[in-house]
Amino acid sequence: MSVKHALSRGLELGRSLLQLGLLKPAGRVAAKFRGERFRVGQPGRTVQPQTFLPSRYRYYRTSLKGVAAQLQRGGLRRFGGGPPRNRAVFLAFGLGAVLTEQQLEDDVRSAATCQEIQTFFKKKKFQTPPKPFISGYKLEDFVIGKQIGKGSNAAVYEAAAPLALSKESDKCSLVELREDGDKEEKASSLRCCSFKNFPLAIKMMWNFGVGSSSEAILRSMSQELVPSGPLALKQEKEQITLDGQFGVLPKRVSAHPNVIRVYRAFTADVPLLPGAQEEYPAVLPARLHPAGLGNNRTLFLVMKNYPYTLCQYLKESTPGRREASLMVLQLLEGVDHLYRQGVAHRDLKSDNVLLEFDSDGCPRLVISDFGCCMAQNDSSLQLPFNSMFVDRGGNACLMAPEVATAVPGPSVVINYSKADAWALGAISYEIFGQRNPFYGEGGLESRNYQEKQLPPLPASVPADVQLVIRLLLRRNPNKRPSARVAANVLHISLWGRKALANQDSAGMRKLADWLLCQSALVLLRGCSGASGNSAETELQRCFLSNLDLEDLRTAVGFLVYGQGQHQVPNLSA
Repeated sequence: MSVKHALSRGLELGRSLLQLGLLKPAGRVAAKFRGERFRVGQPGRTVQPQTFLPSRYRYYRTSLKGVAAQLQRGGLRRFGGGPPRNRAVFLAFGLGAVLTEQQLEDDVRSAATCQEIQTFFKKKKFQTPPKPFISGYKLEDFVIGKQIGKGSNAAVYEAAAPLALSKESDKCSLVELREDGDKEEKASSLRCCSFKNFPLAIKMMWNFGVGSSSEAILRSMSQELVPSGPLALKQEKEQITLDGQFGVLPKRVSAHPNVIRVYRAFTADVPLLPGAQEEYPAVLPARLHPAGLGNNRTLFLVMKNYPYTLCQYLKESTPGRREASLMVLQLLEGVDHLYRQGVAHRDLKSDNVLLEFDSDGCPRLVISDFGCCMAQNDSSLQLPFNSMFVDRGGNACLMAPEVATAVPGPSVVINYSKADAWALGAISYEIFGQRNPFYGEGGLESRNYQEKQLPPLPASVPADVQLVIRLLLRRNPNKRPSARVAANVLHISLWGRKALANQDSAGMRKLADWLLCQSALVLLRGCSGASGNSAETELQRCFLSNLDLEDLRTAVGFLVYGQGQHQVPNLSA
């Protein structure tokens, strides 16, 4: 219940009490009040007549403190010798009015602080890639290396701009690896060396039946351009209406540290790249492979090269509990950023999350592969589902219950606003070293699982994170928190547990101080060089740039609920 609604209910209760006869001589008091208004005061001074307002208007025209004081004085004066129950009613109501006004003032002050901090940090732009990494609108402008990934609709190759390659090649050579090294160490060194030589990645889409014109390719594959930067396409290509599968493409999502950035997008003839005839012969055009079914031209996307996918990293390493918590938080921030800009990814899985390391060695995650995404002008993310031919997205195993159980009909609409958050809850099991409960033989099915069937997480997983994962995997989307609220829970658990441990007036008065301290800390880190670009600092910037008082209240409410069920440890330990 909002403060405004509670206030109106309280005033209505007071008026009802008066009407029920607790002040029986109210009519005589009103008449006396009117008479006093018309009396002549001191000689030479004239009192102008004033219209008497009914009680329901006088209460709204008077401040809350004034109402409280009048009720308390009236109750003591009129019922001083009456039953204690009557005195208690007026005293309690007067005290409640005073506390309500104090709470309202605290809320107004906290909301203003949130708005000011949010406005300030929204103006802070995230770093853009160096110029050598974003030059070129032709395939010939890049040096292409080996294949580093392959999916159901594209192949990914390492690449570099010639200028960047010439600078880096002197620092690390692929032939400098020792033959007597450990196999795992050699693989790691090879990856590191290759990554330095080829800082970019080129994604070649597979083109079946779209045609070979640039206009047709861009329209058909427009979802891939959702995370592209403002200079990704040539100016003349920007004039093409990218009206894809789900209507006119909205403004592309702005830069975010946890969402992949497409530096360049262009169409070109399909080349015969390394491993093409062995890995994907059927998608090649007939001029390159006799049995090929692909078209001659397709779409190429130039992005940053990341050393791992999340799936690859988790097979080789086990992050600590704080690192894993930060990884879950990064994905929540990325999903929230997409939702705020009207995008549902619809194919979120560990293979579509890329990973690198910041200067402190902490994993930094980005969401990639937007081929199945739904992009809209608003943030409703509702898709009419009037036929089984409507595409519900990829990866049926991680399809949220409200999506998997939808039955097509004339007025059926699928709401994707919390679908990615649900998938993230399932991926969190993998981040904490467990098998994804919705994968493999014998796994749960999102369409019919019960929440009590979810396997327990290891005892080492922080209790707050366990709470968030359980909340994200609720079947009912109305009981499931948004990605923003879930992220706020982890932010508070990591950095603000003491400041926001309760929701009383004292706790809310500490809110503004804590937020200001966080803002100062982030700004100081930003001035200190490398630490300003760490994964933790970027997370705090995301939090501060999306502050909302009601979202914070909801997050604290979930924390209080979780604390009532178990003792919550400190994540910062």
